[in-house]
Amino acid sequence: MRRETFDTVILGAGAAGMMCAIHAAARGGRVLIFDHARNPGEKIRISGGGRCNFTNIGATARTFLSGNPHFAKSALGRYTAQHFIALVEKHGIAYHEKTLGQLFCDRSARDIIAMLLQEMAGAGCELRLSTTLERIERSEAGFTVTLGGERPAIVDCRHFVVACGGKSIPKMGATGLGYQLARQFGLAVTETRPALVPLTFGEDVLAGFREIAGVAVDVRVSCGKTAFEEALLFTHRGLSGPAILQISSYWRETQPIRIALLPSTDMFALLCAAKRENGRRSISTALGEILPKRLAARLAQVQGWSCTLGEATDRKLATIAATLHGWELHPIGTEGYRTAEVTLGGVDTAGLDSRTMEARAVAGLYFIGEVVDVTGWLGGYNFQWAWSSGWAAGTAIAERAA
Repeated sequence: MRRETFDTVILGAGAAGMMCAIHAAARGGRVLIFDHARNPGEKIRISGGGRCNFTNIGATARTFLSGNPHFAKSALGRYTAQHFIALVEKHGIAYHEKTLGQLFCDRSARDIIAMLLQEMAGAGCELRLSTTLERIERSEAGFTVTLGGERPAIVDCRHFVVACGGKSIPKMGATGLGYQLARQFGLAVTETRPALVPLTFGEDVLAGFREIAGVAVDVRVSCGKTAFEEALLFTHRGLSGPAILQISSYWRETQPIRIALLPSTDMFALLCAAKRENGRRSISTALGEILPKRLAARLAQVQGWSCTLGEATDRKLATIAATLHGWELHPIGTEGYRTAEVTLGGVDTAGLDSRTMEARAVAGLYFIGEVVDVTGWLGGYNFQWAWSSGWAAGTAIAERAA
């Protein structure tokens, strides 16, 4: 089998891996980045409806979940959203802010992939696709890596970077390989679970949701002390939409979620005004002027709000308003890794250096991106973590090479 030598070998040609490769090679280091997929950046390609929500201008450590809430501060503080935006602008990629600081490509997510590939080529990185990791072992120089696939080889390297992501979207080849490698080298791995994922419900609740599948409404969804105000979408399988995906990262089995429909609207005041205007209308009809009509009709049916506005006392209207702003539901699970955008949990940050992303007990071994126990909110935050953590590791490697 062919034997080769590189300064750095990176497992995973996704956002974090490619970013790391660019900076690890910045000072002339020989860098090999490989992936089992046929194309690089597949998660980038499908993200944001094909337009890639490539960062969020509000990204700070508080917008991430981790066993150590302070761990992400170093990388995020030293390589910010503005740094990545400058790179995007350097390549002439047009973009726009959609909402809540979320930045998207005007044209296509492929522009971000092309940008990263161009930067890697300019830095002299070698990219190998359809290539698998067969084995990795410690050696005197660092690591000996056995590669399989279209171009089998044994590669010696000083630095090895794990950037292969988590378990989300297995149809694209996602596995728990990164966690296996962490354990192989003695690093702890925290509990992993699907995050940014739709919630599912029992048949008693789901039957009602199917009748209003496709209906979207602005809500505030809370679980415990955490709440998000965005859109909710009813589906044939349960609840989805940005608000639900956000809260799914905080929800745990047996916990209820609370939904406030149109949280910025004074429902009681609107119902009282509707009663004064025309008391002969039904509760359902009046709610249909505030909420999506199918949702209003379903709520009135389930809650037994069959009387007219004129027949309802102010106390009754106050109770209805309170229900609309405090609807409690009990999910039974999530749709799992099949549709989860990211994996919550991962390589325990206690075993990593927050400035370099290097394993504290294994010199030359790095973990970056989704494989680490740092999980962002919905809206470009996880891409920013990929850029920041990839930059941190790549820069540290380049400085050592110099």
